[in-house]
Amino acid sequence: MKVFVTGASGFVGQEIVQQLHAAGHSLRLFARHPESKSVQRNVFHFGAEIHQGDVLDTSTLPAGLKNIDAVIHLVGIISEVGRNTFEQVHTHGTQNMVVAAQQAGVKRFIHMSALGTRPNAISRYHRSKWAAEEFVRASGLDYTIFRPSIIYGLQDHFVNLFARMTRFSPVLPVIGRGQSKLQPVPVADVAKCFVKALTEPTSIGQTYDLAGRDVLTFEQVLDEILQVTNRKRWKLHLPLPVARLQATLLEFIFPKLLGKAPPLNRDQLIMLGEDNVGNPEPANKLFDLKPISFREGIASYLTRN
Repeated sequence: MKVFVTGASGFVGQEIVQQLHAAGHSLRLFARHPESKSVQRNVFHFGAEIHQGDVLDTSTLPAGLKNIDAVIHLVGIISEVGRNTFEQVHTHGTQNMVVAAQQAGVKRFIHMSALGTRPNAISRYHRSKWAAEEFVRASGLDYTIFRPSIIYGLQDHFVNLFARMTRFSPVLPVIGRGQSKLQPVPVADVAKCFVKALTEPTSIGQTYDLAGRDVLTFEQVLDEILQVTNRKRWKLHLPLPVARLQATLLEFIFPKLLGKAPPLNRDQLIMLGEDNVGNPEPANKLFDLKPISFREGIASYLTRN
């Protein structure tokens, strides 16, 4: 199949592109910055075609979807800056991609959502993801929606962040009580589901949770990282009011003064305070996943450092 992939230069996108190539699919990747190293790496290693554009610029979409068999739509953000808001990127960006696929006659559409997405969610992130899902479901396309939990792997921005902290800091920050539950999932398993769904008719019209074998509190996740890296650090609990104040300041300073997305925002604090768990069994069974423990998964790359 010839597959059009948005968000291909991201952490998850890179793994999906690699597995698509290994499965024999040909690739056309949608990129805002074709000259970037990550995009050019995909050209060099996987012979990918590159189509320049932006999901918020509808004029850039039609040419990219010519002679395409399926769309894998991964574009997403965790912090906002400028016009790249949750509503714009997640909701309107997905609507633009769906309409473009409809107009191009591309029927197969595989969509990246997020675990915790639901109507009337507290966080704007999850609300914008839900609105995008609703548009996909009403599209008439042969869709599959995946909702991953926190995704980890060699290039992740979650486990690696705290692992780096353990090198230089005597303490690790824990926002609030640190008892919200997570179900981290390996990036290789997430990519396997996206790739296998392309040729799995049973997955059409379905929504799947993608979650790991272990249900861990945030504090337990930190304990696992410390165990694997063989380090001992104090855990400093940061009261939520203090964290909210810090996030509010960062939301002002980074976008307004630096033109960058803030490293922490209030929506993230809301999501960190909620359990983020699901039922992985339907996806595990259909896509033949063999779940491993979180400790085994992170040891495969943290012990290299």
